[in-house]
Amino acid sequence: MKAAVYDTAGEPRVLHYRDVADPPCPPDGVLIRVEAISIEGGDLINRASTPPPTPGYILGYAAAGEVVAVGSQVRNRLTGQKVTSFDLCGSHAAMRAARASRTWLVPDGLDTAAAAALPISFGTAYHCLFTRGGLGEGETVLIQGGAGGVGLAAIQLAHQAGATVIATVSGRERTQRLAALGLTHAIDHRTTDVVEEVMRLTDGRGVNLVVDPVGSTLGSSLASLQPEGRLVFVGNAGRAALDLDLWPALQANQSLMGVFMGTQLEKPEVYRTVSQMLQRAARDQLEVTIDRRFALADAALAHAYAEGNSILGRVVLLP
Repeated sequence: MKAAVYDTAGEPRVLHYRDVADPPCPPDGVLIRVEAISIEGGDLINRASTPPPTPGYILGYAAAGEVVAVGSQVRNRLTGQKVTSFDLCGSHAAMRAARASRTWLVPDGLDTAAAAALPISFGTAYHCLFTRGGLGEGETVLIQGGAGGVGLAAIQLAHQAGATVIATVSGRERTQRLAALGLTHAIDHRTTDVVEEVMRLTDGRGVNLVVDPVGSTLGSSLASLQPEGRLVFVGNAGRAALDLDLWPALQANQSLMGVFMGTQLEKPEVYRTVSQMLQRAARDQLEVTIDRRFALADAALAHAYAEGNSILGRVVLLP
């Protein structure tokens, strides 16, 4: 099969399109003929900074496609079914092996690219907002990086839950797109002091909850919280040193919670939530935004595009 692999960590050009052996179907899993691959933030960080354990390592968290083989221990999957999947590697390829517990059925009517992008982005957003963040109706949430995959999902879910939604976002066109999805207030972080604007919008109170997938914005996130507010930190897309003075947070009785979804998506309650959101997306109740699609052969170009442009949603690879 064809795959995008890398031998050393570095810039997008370290990715190479090569022939590699097909993966075997695991006894507790399925073999998937991949139709769409979602480039996740973790893929970009891993490729840039994490040395691969072996040469010719296949990168990637998220992919969707057709089941072509089923392991001997699996009873809830059949060949021919469309599934979406996650794992910590192996998505950037024409074929993918995954444990059955790390796959979800793709509902009729849902685009395969959207199905590939939904579990991590919407699963993460839901977990941050509600399971960890405890967001309630009538509260106010600040979402850092509103145009990213997690940000887009969080805006929709928070709005549908009856929250006031503030997000950092740049550009009028992207702001208009996010407003249509439920964004109440946009803050252009390039031209506006985020903390000052949050305080203006909340009459000096601050927000109840911040969801921060950026990392380099943690200082402004904490400063935007009201006393006893909650900050959920989910990744480091900004790739900054995560040094932070926590004394003000202690004095304000604020809570800082970390989320790493790689250990959460198989949990029964999280798995069920993702299944429900796939159904909602198939009924057009949630929008999975795809910024651009590339051929898998152009994985290096796609990674460079995802890193170097102000994208809206996810970039997708097609084998």
